[in-house]
Amino acid sequence: MAMVAARAGVSGQTVSRVVNGSPRVDPETRARIESAMAELGYRPHRAARALRTGRSQTIGLVLTTLTTFGNSRMLQATAEAAAERGYALVLVTAANGVDAAFAALAEQEVDGAIVLNEASAQVAADALPHGLRLVMVDAPHTVGLTVVHSDHAGGAFAATTHLLKRGYASVHHLAGPADSFAAIERERGWRKALTAADVEVPEPVRGDWSAESGYESGTALSAAPAVFCANDQMALGLLRAFAEQRRGVPADVGVIGFDDVPDATNYQPPLTTIRQDFAALAHRAVDALIADIEGTEAASAEAIVATTLIERESTR
Repeated sequence: MAMVAARAGVSGQTVSRVVNGSPRVDPETRARIESAMAELGYRPHRAARALRTGRSQTIGLVLTTLTTFGNSRMLQATAEAAAERGYALVLVTAANGVDAAFAALAEQEVDGAIVLNEASAQVAADALPHGLRLVMVDAPHTVGLTVVHSDHAGGAFAATTHLLKRGYASVHHLAGPADSFAAIERERGWRKALTAADVEVPEPVRGDWSAESGYESGTALSAAPAVFCANDQMALGLLRAFAEQRRGVPADVGVIGFDDVPDATNYQPPLTTIRQDFAALAHRAVDALIADIEGTEAASAEAIVATTLIERESTR
């Protein structure tokens, strides 16, 4: 490290910041240090660093499934964000409950963990794992914990308002699971938009995030003037159901989703949707967790990441 500092013309402390992924180094200096590291063949030794700092430079990621687009995209984005900060990522599932997942992470001596979406709903505020720093993604703001989430309610409000402004008399809702924070918030935004427009709020139809549940909901939504779907996968199934019913989209019924999956432009018709910024979510979560681990800021906070309406042909 001293050789790298001498080659780059900086202090050893500055080299240490770059090695540890600290954002407090200007880009030009960082590039000079990284160039010196490459020229000298310097690589950080994770085990030695763990002995010196008392930290493993490893964080955990707890989730229930990778079948949903949001969870799989968050896995990729979190791994990338952690690597940028010099941390490795350990993935565990909460198939047997979050307590078992936390126990597995404790055995691997991770420095902290990020808990995603449905797994967050399983975390009881009065039974938090002792000694394990946590950041929750898509959860209510629990005292003592940092939570990070998209503006689900704001996105749902924008989606519903968009359909009403396009001339649809009412907007029905294909909701997500009742125990999902994201689904609850999206339903809340939908209700708020209809109430603000003085439009009667119909009973929502509930799915399980899958395209199959969207398809199976087609019968219950066969008379809906427009539908706000809580995610794009359910919207895809609903589009198939409407095609089989010979209902034209958007002429007979408007459809809008949530997430903006990569294939949304290849649906028939291309899907209007609400885009989540998964990279921003992951960076916020990773930065908050590392700040807690390194003691650089308060452990309890709430960060909300904005969503964006992406208009395509499925709305008139």
